[in-house]
Amino acid sequence: MAIKNLLENCLHLFYPHQCTGCGSDLLPKTNMLCLHCLHELPHTQFATQQGNYVENIFRGRMNVLAAHSEFFFSKGQLVQHLIHELKYKANTAIGYYLGEMIGNNILLSGRFSNIDYLIPLPLYPDKEAKRGYNQSAIICDGIQSSTQIPVLLNNVIRRRATETQTRKHRTERWNNVDGSFTVLKPEILKGKNILLVDDVITTGASIEACGQSILQVSGTSLCVAALAHATK
Repeated sequence: MAIKNLLENCLHLFYPHQCTGCGSDLLPKTNMLCLHCLHELPHTQFATQQGNYVENIFRGRMNVLAAHSEFFFSKGQLVQHLIHELKYKANTAIGYYLGEMIGNNILLSGRFSNIDYLIPLPLYPDKEAKRGYNQSAIICDGIQSSTQIPVLLNNVIRRRATETQTRKHRTERWNNVDGSFTVLKPEILKGKNILLVDDVITTGASIEACGQSILQVSGTSLCVAALAHATK
């Protein structure tokens, strides 16, 4: 044991494991965030709150049994930095780590029971190939590790490329994604309760367009989860 600890200390000296949030040096190699950054994470507690902000986004637009975002999103703050690490710097480990947090909280809430499949919001194939992964699928992997709910890939797909939603208003966002998702094998989803997962929800247009394609399958029901939500 002493030799193992000495080896780990030597490795840590030359290859320090740093906090993804602030860059400070961490001793435990399994940690992604330091205690300070963990304390600073703005959890919403929406998993336990019926009628929360995210659920109200879809009220009257799409039938969602329960919805949750793990964090509040603010520009220039920690959560934006972590999502940027996941989406643009190939830091898939932080997406998995934060996905585990989502999984733990929805599991404890009791409001997301009887989920049959986790489905990540699909990327257009060319975009996923360029990035090398779908960030929502990475989040799903983290959720699965906490909940043991299987992830279903490549059945719900994005069949056409869409422009980035970042600078679009609500109507423009909906027009941009309307009709862009389809279910390849509806028989797999028939009668199933689906948890649709995204990284950030703003107006909910992409989730709604994808969710509506799922709800067209007979007997399906839908829940929604995301790392964060941002007001527009």
